[in-house]
Amino acid sequence: MKNITAIYPGSFDPVTNGHLDLIRRGSKLFDRLIVGIARNLDKSPALFSMEERKEMLVAMTSDLENVTVDIFEGLLVNYCIEHDANAVLRGIRAVSDYEFELQMALMNRKMEPRVETVFMMPAEQYSYLSSRIVREIAKFGGPLTGLVPTMVEERVRQKIAQNQVTATHSTLL
Repeated sequence: MKNITAIYPGSFDPVTNGHLDLIRRGSKLFDRLIVGIARNLDKSPALFSMEERKEMLVAMTSDLENVTVDIFEGLLVNYCIEHDANAVLRGIRAVSDYEFELQMALMNRKMEPRVETVFMMPAEQYSYLSSRIVREIAKFGGPLTGLVPTMVEERVRQKIAQNQVTATHSTLL
């Protein structure tokens, strides 16, 4: 029997119930699952710092013994090699996700043929859910119930309120 280590990469800004669904299901498929929070300069400004995201993910996955959370930057395949990962776990919500993810999986395979990409569909109730949607809803005071864990919702609300106070203060100067 092989010891399979998978990386589940993402920005997780913030972590959603869809992410947690894939983490929980992935933890049953792989011997070890590393949730890799990727530094993505294209996705800015970030709502949460890398350390805040890690803290929330660690809290949300503390009951999963084979799951660890880490922060990385650079090429995913290099991160996989550094951690002896055999697989990359990716979630696909819609056909548009598949097109992008397929392109990335094929490029990763070209760079490192020993690392396989495993696509998983989220549970139906999360098929529309993304961190971007959560941030937009929160920014306008909409309900986040069922989209993120309660702890994450509280942190999102606090962060949005802080950002609004900061924005208001800077416009007054």
